[in-house]
Amino acid sequence: MSKIKDNNLINDGISAIQWAKDNMPILKRIRKKFQKEKPFVGINIGVSMHLDSKTAVFLKTLQAGGADISASSCNPLSTDDGVAAALSENMEIFAWSNETDEEYYNCLESVIRTVPKITLDDGGDLLYRMHFKFPALLKNFIGGCEETSTGSIRLKAMKEKNELKVPVIDLNNAYSKYLFDNRYGSGQSVIEGIVSATNILIAGKTIVIVGYGRVGRGLATRFRGMGARVIVVETTGLLNNKGKSGYHKGLEALYDGNWVSSMEDASNEGDIFITATGSKDVISKHHIKDMKDNAILANAGHFDHEIDVVSLKNMSKSQEQVSPNLVRYKLKNGKSILLLSEGRLVNLSRPTAHGHPIEIMDGSFSLHALCVEYLVKSNSNILSKNSFKIPDVYSVPNNIDEMVARYALEENGIILKSSTFEQKEYLKKADLGT
Repeated sequence: MSKIKDNNLINDGISAIQWAKDNMPILKRIRKKFQKEKPFVGINIGVSMHLDSKTAVFLKTLQAGGADISASSCNPLSTDDGVAAALSENMEIFAWSNETDEEYYNCLESVIRTVPKITLDDGGDLLYRMHFKFPALLKNFIGGCEETSTGSIRLKAMKEKNELKVPVIDLNNAYSKYLFDNRYGSGQSVIEGIVSATNILIAGKTIVIVGYGRVGRGLATRFRGMGARVIVVETTGLLNNKGKSGYHKGLEALYDGNWVSSMEDASNEGDIFITATGSKDVISKHHIKDMKDNAILANAGHFDHEIDVVSLKNMSKSQEQVSPNLVRYKLKNGKSILLLSEGRLVNLSRPTAHGHPIEIMDGSFSLHALCVEYLVKSNSNILSKNSFKIPDVYSVPNNIDEMVARYALEENGIILKSSTFEQKEYLKKADLGT
């Protein structure tokens, strides 16, 4: 039985879901296919995602294919209570806005107790908890899909330790996902979250972006376009999954038109600081004490540990709720620091943020939907050559990645022509060095 905040919000949720549905044409195309073929009959899918109107359209697409859905949020602050109420009419929903940490994990476990055969994660909490608290439920498990870089990092760490017991598709490595979510989605939604909560002007501000990965690049581009001075902070000593070091990313940031610095040097220059690393305590106590009076801190990484919020609280003599999702901490040294969304995802913390734009999530969720279908077909040996049965973290199949990009172009009225036979033959010879 579902557990939500308020059944009286159903009509609000229905209206929000319909608006999203009207603006998600790629999922509409996939939904028609699923309605006809019913690939998910008899399969319970467990979900831990931001429960908003876009996610609702995605879940209804899977349901149209015959799936039984049980879902919770992947963030205590990101649930749209109207959407949760509307979804609870046809599927099991365990989520509401402003959950405590205890309530959040109880909701995850409510999903797990429905015994899903497939999990859909944003951050990895659901599948991680199944592995270490409910391992017996993995016996007849088909596989999982992971939406974001934070979750894929956790899964790959589990694989390295021989702890991963199921196959998982890492959607974050799909090039389409990078374009949809990371560069363009975050680039817009993080700015919207900050501006909605603060009502401040971006032009003329110094913005410090900590981390120049996929999200950081998108943020920097858009902040520069709005007239901000952008400083990018990078660190050395780690390689990302593309083999880039902090030196590589720092050089790229410089040549893209940003100032590049260490956090120590940038801490007293920024007006707004945004973390986007997936790591821990990248803004720490000694950085905070050097910041300007009324500097603003925001996080664009999945978990709430990129900013050392505990130290910020310990350094403070008082705090004041300035507006929804904006708290001023008055430090013992006389300065004030403003924290957005409790250090959680600034672009998904309600009521001042609404996540990525609808069209962005249309593409990302279409990738997700087709990967769920791929897992099911692989499990039933329909895809004998590419069976995803061995526990590992897999990339999105290239044909699915390309298909969604093609669908997105076609829905914008763009039809690309194929290379000629002669061009293909020439490139084959060029690849061989002949």
